[in-house]
Amino acid sequence: MLNRTEGIVIRTMDYGEGHKIISLFTRSMGKISVMVRGAKKVKSRYSAIAQLFTHGDFVIYKGSQMGTLNHGEPIHSYQEIREDLHKAAYAAYLVELVERMMPEAEPDLVMFEQLLAGLSAIAEGKDAMIVIHIMEMKILALSGYLPQLEQCVSCGRTSGDMVLSPSSGGILCSACKAKDHHAMPVSAKILRLLRLFQRVDLRMLGTAEVKDETKAVLKAAMRGFMDTYLDVRWKSRSFLDQMEKYKL
Repeated sequence: MLNRTEGIVIRTMDYGEGHKIISLFTRSMGKISVMVRGAKKVKSRYSAIAQLFTHGDFVIYKGSQMGTLNHGEPIHSYQEIREDLHKAAYAAYLVELVERMMPEAEPDLVMFEQLLAGLSAIAEGKDAMIVIHIMEMKILALSGYLPQLEQCVSCGRTSGDMVLSPSSGGILCSACKAKDHHAMPVSAKILRLLRLFQRVDLRMLGTAEVKDETKAVLKAAMRGFMDTYLDVRWKSRSFLDQMEKYKL
């Protein structure tokens, strides 16, 4: 059975001497694996469509097993991402979030649009770290672990100084913060940004500048929630850390 769908290449793997297996996150079929025969050959008509990050139209033969690419046309290659080390590193983490956490063959139009918008934002030079934090919030929500950032998770208080407690699932007020000795103090500004991450649509993301010290706190906060609730060793995140450590 032939299926036509719009999709984004979120993972690639060499197979045999000349083929590739790609993981696609598609608009109408969800996440699927597809064999692309001859994709590694120099003159293959499918070499471009099988590259990581490519957004395209795919015609897939789908039997009971893995799908096979019948035809494909790129819509946007995102070549500008692949040619820039920093953009490629952040985009790799973006697609890994989707590849590792989205279930097989379950369409999610909202997440598809957010991934596409996230790649476009990175390609356009918007702050890639902010893009991935927004996507992390969406992945936490999808997994059922969206942090409670509007009120104290213990007593429900909504005003006053708050600390961030990943182990408690959100924020704790000054009266309850002793319940988590590892809780992070956060400013009102940081809390506003984290709340914004929960609400913002990546398609509407503007070009705001965030100071490096603010981004360092945001990174620590999001790492706390991601590592507490999602037991995943992110390969691309490790590369981001190395890139930051050695100032590449």
